[in-house]
Amino acid sequence: MKSKSIQLAICVIASLCGCSKPVSVQSVTTGGKDSVAGKNLTSYSLGSVTTIVHPGMLHSAADFARMTAKVNAGAQPWLDGWNKLVANGHSSATYVPRPVDTIVRGKAASGKGENYILACQDAAAAYQNALRWKIKGDTACGNNAVAIMNAWAAKCKLIDGDSNKQLAAGLQGYQWANAAEIMRSYSGWSASDFTAFKNFMLNVYYPVSSDFLARHNNTCGTHYWLNWDMSNLCTVLAIGILCDDISKVNYAINYYQHSGVGTAYIGRVTTATYPNGMDQAQEAGRDQGHATMEVPLFGTFCQMLYNQGQNFFDYNPWNHVNPPLLGVSEYIAAYNINTTNTVPYTTYNNCENSNQTVISSGGRGNVRPGWELVYNYYVKVKGKTATYTTQFATKVRPEGGGGDYGGNSGGYDQLGFGTLTFSR
Repeated sequence: MKSKSIQLAICVIASLCGCSKPVSVQSVTTGGKDSVAGKNLTSYSLGSVTTIVHPGMLHSAADFARMTAKVNAGAQPWLDGWNKLVANGHSSATYVPRPVDTIVRGKAASGKGENYILACQDAAAAYQNALRWKIKGDTACGNNAVAIMNAWAAKCKLIDGDSNKQLAAGLQGYQWANAAEIMRSYSGWSASDFTAFKNFMLNVYYPVSSDFLARHNNTCGTHYWLNWDMSNLCTVLAIGILCDDISKVNYAINYYQHSGVGTAYIGRVTTATYPNGMDQAQEAGRDQGHATMEVPLFGTFCQMLYNQGQNFFDYNPWNHVNPPLLGVSEYIAAYNINTTNTVPYTTYNNCENSNQTVISSGGRGNVRPGWELVYNYYVKVKGKTATYTTQFATKVRPEGGGGDYGGNSGGYDQLGFGTLTFSR
């Protein structure tokens, strides 16, 4: 495959953001090299995982203890977050799953019609029921979370479709795994059924996601957008944690740091960096509906590794003003919090010479859950200033989840409920 460099141009001065030009030019290759702009990443590497911590995906044991204590005390904003969860019909103990033998997203060779929304809805329901059991000890919800996952593990054997099947794997795989991680200690989930669910993840979701990351359907490395790459990387990582497979966890770490041929490699997750602390979102020139996916997915990746002892929140090998997650969060939040803000934009050109010369206003103002995770880590835990991330988290608070942001697939792209789960 041929390498292509991002062609950077001088950005328009943004009066609000105080930017004149990028701090650095990031030369992007498709071969997964260890260097970007001539900087070797090896010396900056974080360590590999040697043991798996449980629960250890989006939420740790300490996180659940905090949630329970705060909700029981009626403390805000946790109580508002809890009430948002309980009000969502997917969290009900009477929610009925609708498993299928084949999940279809896109055009399937078999001629079967799309049905992937069923997996979107049921994965959200499994997670929401799991939260209600874990936080308040609701046995009915615990039983239902297990019933939903057992039903899918027993029936579903395949994800099918055109290349869009890889979105079905990436966007729901890590969600199923997070629900199962919460329930793994539940006495009402038999060892055999838990094993069957892990096999479901290994045999149905993992092959699709891992193949995508390895081949990208035989395209060049930056052909696919970040949400494709990052969602599938999250699924591989989550399945590795769920199944105590250290090699899968370390694969995800290495892909992000060194070897990734796609856009979830650290040298490609942003396309320009600016002296005001912002980093340009890779999908900013596409549309804001997709650009706003980047923060929740990137945050999910960092949070799951953080709970495995790997701090990629603060990983900043080129010493930019902010680490990439915070930089891109500030950029996307600033542009989408209102229509008067301006942000700099540097021409983005992928490996197929698909130039984007201006930031897209399409879908501007799109609201997704996922900002509480970033806000609470950087502002509440680390004490950083994150002006626009703070504004966006405030706007969305209390965060909902699947079913609260529309009935199509976009309404289920994130697990949500960060006000309840991530507030400090």
